[in-house]
Amino acid sequence: MSRTTSTVTHQRTTHNTLSADIRQEMIALLNQVLGEAIDLGRHAKQAHWNVRGPSFIAVHELFDKVYAEVVEYGDMAAERAVQLGGVVDGRVATVAEVSTLAAYPLEAEHQDQHVAALTTSLATFGKTVREAIAKADDAGDADSADICTEISRGIDKWLWMVEAHLSAR
Repeated sequence: MSRTTSTVTHQRTTHNTLSADIRQEMIALLNQVLGEAIDLGRHAKQAHWNVRGPSFIAVHELFDKVYAEVVEYGDMAAERAVQLGGVVDGRVATVAEVSTLAAYPLEAEHQDQHVAALTTSLATFGKTVREAIAKADDAGDADSADICTEISRGIDKWLWMVEAHLSAR
């Protein structure tokens, strides 16, 4: 049996006054943000579970905090998509298809490797969310743009906190 995934375009009935075209565009955009947030959360957990190094407990706990916040960001995007009459697709196969994050390096062990990998993932997701802000704004959906702005601010904060653990260069 062949399994395929695609961008969810199905819309449920809603009295939301945004046009159906804008809602469809935003639902797809928010599903992209959701998929990437789910992937980023798994990156943070992968780092959390496998990190080793002299600052183990601090970095281990930091990665868990990143994970918890990223789950919230994904939930915000998903709930906005549903508010617009959308169907949310957070299935693993869909996440793997839509995420632009590089695969997390399985060989990472030392905290410096995990910090560097998670820094890259956070920065990539930050770029995705900033692009989503612009697209939502251009489409005239200030509420989706606002949600993505909140996510962007949070990701930039976590990027700063994780980057602070990079070895001096």
